[in-house]
Amino acid sequence: MSALATPDGHDEANSHSDDTSMTLSPSAAMSCPPSEPVEESETNLDEVAAPPPVYDPSERSIQHHAYLETQLSETNHSVPPSPEGVSKESEASTPDSTAAQKPAESHTKRRLVKFSRITCILSYLIISSIFGTLLRMVIECLTFYPGTPVNTSVLWANVGGSLIMGFLSEDQEIFCHEEVKVWAVEPERWDNARRTAHVKAHKKTVPLYIGLTTGFCGSLTSFSTFIRDVFFALANMLPMPFGPYADVSLFASAPRDAMAPNGGFSFMSIIAVLFSEVCLSLAGLFLGAHLAIAVSPWTPSLPLAWLRNVLDPIIVVLAWLSWAAMICLVILLPQNSRLSTIWSAELWRGPVLYALIFAPVGCLARFFISLKLNGRVPWFPMGTFTVNIGGTMVLGMAYTLQHASIGTSSLGGGSYIDCQVLQGIMDGFCGSLTTVSTWILELSDLRRRHAYLYGGVSVVVAFCALVVEIGSLKWTQGLVTPLCFVE
Repeated sequence: MSALATPDGHDEANSHSDDTSMTLSPSAAMSCPPSEPVEESETNLDEVAAPPPVYDPSERSIQHHAYLETQLSETNHSVPPSPEGVSKESEASTPDSTAAQKPAESHTKRRLVKFSRITCILSYLIISSIFGTLLRMVIECLTFYPGTPVNTSVLWANVGGSLIMGFLSEDQEIFCHEEVKVWAVEPERWDNARRTAHVKAHKKTVPLYIGLTTGFCGSLTSFSTFIRDVFFALANMLPMPFGPYADVSLFASAPRDAMAPNGGFSFMSIIAVLFSEVCLSLAGLFLGAHLAIAVSPWTPSLPLAWLRNVLDPIIVVLAWLSWAAMICLVILLPQNSRLSTIWSAELWRGPVLYALIFAPVGCLARFFISLKLNGRVPWFPMGTFTVNIGGTMVLGMAYTLQHASIGTSSLGGGSYIDCQVLQGIMDGFCGSLTTVSTWILELSDLRRRHAYLYGGVSVVVAFCALVVEIGSLKWTQGLVTPLCFVE
């Protein structure tokens, strides 16, 4: 069995103390056979590997904390066996167990089991990314209105996604099945701390948990849109809702008299966007963790049989059908209006549908890149950094193409369909490829100096990329109105 290490709490002043590791058996939470191990690389997902945001909820005078660097680097400790391993060892100790020993699995069967497991996880990621992207765009429209106190519309989606991530990371009940509880409390197995660590970490092997954290929270939040708003603050381009609510558009430029009087105010705008996005998202993460602790006595546990036999097969079918349905809707629905107000039907059957089509692609790309890269440098999550920077650069290219005048046309985006596809790439692919919820979780779990370095480098590199991509066009030829948003 591959191991998922979860250290006990650390005193922050003594961060080099020994950690406690453990091995988890994923089989109790999978729709695949119990003997199938978790892929070792899956522990590189920081949504899975990171310790809970509030690791020591006891509120004692000496607080303990676990760090992501230690979590990823110390995976070779001696570990207790899984429930299935214990039962198999007990059987092997009986006199007649040698004669009854089962033959090894065939290569074909192992491949089928592995295929069924990865299909289940990918299905959860697909459907979670669709719903996460849709909810993000709904929140952006709901929170963009005349008189709004904050006109960076993605802020509340980022805060909401971070809150849900904090709740799921800290929760100890929803994915704690009865089988895990019964085995974990046996006094002769582990001491109390290791039993608690097992109950906390078992949920991180459940496909539904991976779908909710990596898929839903990762797609509900968008790092690329956040950095785009930082660039808009620099360039005095932040969208400003004005006029009647029925005429408000997320894609319309603010009137001249609503803009800052000169470029000197852009510095204050940048600071405001950075502080509001990062600080409120961090606050949302810790609020979600505190809510999980507060409601834990009343939080129900999902039945193992229901997850394995009912929900997993339904999601496998529903996810792929939903993705295919989005493609069919784009092909079949008429698109002959150019209304771009936030609740116009054309907006929701054009750019929004394209975003829902591209969202699973971005989410799956983030999933596989994180598997490959996040564990390589424990104190600097390369996977999340790569997808956030890459997704922001793709957004910059798509935005530039959409707002560049092509040929003799005074409008940007090429054809009408091209313009909508570019918007779908920005909202769907880039929005799901980049994530704030995982980024914020990593910042809260890294050591202080590593967190500031990682967060600062991520913001500066992504921001400089947009300055080069969008700024070079804006400050030379100028940006034009996209064809699909001309009323």
